[in-house]
Amino acid sequence: MTPVIKTRSLRKVYRLGKTMVTALDQINLDVQSGDFLAIAGPSGSGKTTLLNLIGCLDKPTSGNIELAGQDVSHLDADQLADIRNKRIGFIFQTFNLIPVLTAYENVEFPLLLKDCPGAERKNKIMEVLEDVGIADQAKQRPEELSGGQRQRVAIARALVKGPEIILADEPTANLDSATGDTIINLMLKLNQEKATTFIFSTHDQMVIKHATRVVELHDGRTAANVV
Repeated sequence: MTPVIKTRSLRKVYRLGKTMVTALDQINLDVQSGDFLAIAGPSGSGKTTLLNLIGCLDKPTSGNIELAGQDVSHLDADQLADIRNKRIGFIFQTFNLIPVLTAYENVEFPLLLKDCPGAERKNKIMEVLEDVGIADQAKQRPEELSGGQRQRVAIARALVKGPEIILADEPTANLDSATGDTIINLMLKLNQEKATTFIFSTHDQMVIKHATRVVELHDGRTAANVV
């Protein structure tokens, strides 16, 4: 079976003033469809950099990334944006909701970018809001919601496009432990029911405990650097 994500000899180097900093070095990784994968490691280990590369938000310095068999390593900005819009959902630790929009409108936003027809759009939005248990708060704005409710809206927004992959960057970082546990269990339930691939960057042991697979990063390298 072709991995949904495959990286080979992946390397990312940044310039910091006059210094070159290697954020990732020789990362070989296969992610199968339906994985519930945690990329774990301390701050500065390269977790977010790897997530950004997988999510087509950045390009590698060298090496290759394949998404469902397609090499995306050298695509231009428009091509990468098209892949993000159609195939990848994102969940951020700061939620990244638009303050002036309701929960419904925040979830609707990705569908507007896809020119989804009105009736179909409404059905999809209400379905994912029901899935994450936030349908009753559809008309509320982010400031009227708790942290856990905001993260549920963010999950619904990531799900509404029907992506193959959902990437979550430290999804429990701004939540208390009980709420964080509830959110991770919700994601696991959605992973099992919809077979959506989830990939987390995290140093939260509670998240790591729930993962079905863990890849550890230290100083930009995987612990064993094997697929």
